Amino acid sequence: MKVERINENTAKYTFVVSPEEFEHGLTHAYESIKPNVEIDGFRKGHVPQKQYEQKFGVESLYEDALNHVFGHKFNEAVQDRTFTIVGDPDIDLDITKVVRGEEFEVSFIAPIKPDVTLGQYKEIEVEAEDVSVTDEEVEQAIETELKKAEVLKDKEDGALEEGDTAIFDFKGIKDGVAFEGGTAENYQLEIGSGQFIPGFEEQMVGMKQEEEKSIDLTFPEDYHAEDLAGANVTFEVKLWEIKVKVRPELNDQFVRSLGKEGVKTVEEYREFLRNDILAAKEAQERARVTDSVILKASENSILNIPPQMIKYESDQYKQQLTQQAMQYGLDLETYISFTGQTLEQFNEQVDKQSELRIRQMLTIEAIIQKEGINATKEEIEAKYLEIATMYNQPIAEIKKHIDEKSVEMEVAFGKAIDFLYDNATIIK
Repeated sequence: MKVERINENTAKYTFVVSPEEFEHGLTHAYESIKPNVEIDGFRKGHVPQKQYEQKFGVESLYEDALNHVFGHKFNEAVQDRTFTIVGDPDIDLDITKVVRGEEFEVSFIAPIKPDVTLGQYKEIEVEAEDVSVTDEEVEQAIETELKKAEVLKDKEDGALEEGDTAIFDFKGIKDGVAFEGGTAENYQLEIGSGQFIPGFEEQMVGMKQEEEKSIDLTFPEDYHAEDLAGANVTFEVKLWEIKVKVRPELNDQFVRSLGKEGVKTVEEYREFLRNDILAAKEAQERARVTDSVILKASENSILNIPPQMIKYESDQYKQQLTQQAMQYGLDLETYISFTGQTLEQFNEQVDKQSELRIRQMLTIEAIIQKEGINATKEEIEAKYLEIATMYNQPIAEIKKHIDEKSVEMEVAFGKAIDFLYDNATIIK
């Protein structure tokens, strides 16, 4: 194999294909079509290759044979460490000059990962944002915890009010007939939550336990079920139970019930929440500063990204988004329209973001190389353990699916990002 760089973004790989390699390709090409080959005197799928070539000509196999040979040669090129191929190659070969039994040359021109000339990446200045916790934030966190601990209890007396939870049966009737999806038993509904069509919950207010009531309503004109949109209906309702939310009292007993280690009193709990909120804010601020440093370091770098590399990154993202859209029964263009973008605007934005991600990734890779950042065996094993814990799988199983080189690079990337943060100039 001969490798030569054509320019900063492309390289040429030249291979000699031996007669034996091409013959292997011809055999592979014929085996792929053999099950469908029919010639008089032979059963379908049992025609020898020699008879096929005599009838149809060996040249009919050339295209598939060459594609097979090219596949092997391209794999050799990918394994070569001279350059990193980042897209599909253009093949340089005149098929009319290929002769069975004679060696020939084939060349690929492939896009390659560009070189990076690093600019300033140390002592990048970033203004820090204030990180503090207010008393209001602590009380809001307590309010959230108390709300989560609320339980429903029977309302001892009185009628149904907004905020109460009703347990009831209902039957929807249109034109004297119960309509599909309009009947339920022991349905639980918080009054005022807006789960039912307008007017339903409001008309239930004031009902008492075991009371029956007819509720007349009109479905909205834009209701998703066409047969009910704008229709006048009646709901026959019977209320069985009324429940109210009971919130626990904020006291030492409640705090102990949360099971927070070393937290036994209300004041200790407030301090625990303050520290917890502060830690989350500090992590968020560190991430913001880090993102800013990475962005500036990448902007300071000089590199020319091949269009094929950007296209591949964009296509990967679009493929993921297409799968998300399919979960909702939508095609990609319809899914995009919900964001208020045209397909053209979306494609432009995706390409721009893809280029930015690649620029940042290549910059970090260059920093790893320049600073000699490596992952130790202990760090690699710790990362494997982290992944195994995340997916609740044995480490041995994880190692079957994720090669060590990928884990090593992930650890090195993490260390490089920490390096950038530690070497930034944070102005407070």
